[in-house]
Amino acid sequence: MKNLASSCKLRALRKCRRHSQLAARSSQLAAGFTLIETLVAVTLLTIAIGAPMSLTSKSLATAYYSRDQITAFHLAQEAIESIRHERDNNILTNVFGTYADLLEGIPNTTGAPFIVDTRDDSTRLCLDPEDGPCPPLQTDGELYGYRPGCIMPTTDCANGEGWENSIFTRTVRAEFVSGNPDEVNISVEVVWRTGSFQIRTISLSANLYRWIQEVAPLI
Repeated sequence: MKNLASSCKLRALRKCRRHSQLAARSSQLAAGFTLIETLVAVTLLTIAIGAPMSLTSKSLATAYYSRDQITAFHLAQEAIESIRHERDNNILTNVFGTYADLLEGIPNTTGAPFIVDTRDDSTRLCLDPEDGPCPPLQTDGELYGYRPGCIMPTTDCANGEGWENSIFTRTVRAEFVSGNPDEVNISVEVVWRTGSFQIRTISLSANLYRWIQEVAPLI
């Protein structure tokens, strides 16, 4: 009987100890995270969120750069097409019997820089090198050109009436090829900067020819 009683007491003691250990473990779990555990969790969460956000930001910046690069190419090409249109217009003028120099409308054929507003094909020589480079192209949100009446923008008319300076500066040059009066080289340079990217430049050129003889003016 004594052995049986001792055995029962031993079992009860072991059971009590197990309950105490379980209670202690439950108490530890209920105590929550320590400061170090919290910092580790926050660091992992920051890395998990920061990497995709950084990738998205770089992707957007690259997309904006690609957009501006395509725009710069088209701005350079449209300037050449504007000068070509001016030449062809002079051809039609000759065909209908009115004398016009085929290169009339080009403000300079000695390589001096000038600007062109492709909305009406108007051109104007840029300022002297001592005064500064050609002015930036302006935009009204839809078209690129120059604010009406301000094809050579100054401080007073650089902005206003819905127009503002763009990030693009377009410079056009015309020069006869090897002194040949029947062939002129048109070169266009567009300079721009997108965000934090470096300043970039696109250059295009084309040769225009006198492919029809001018009609001598009637006296």
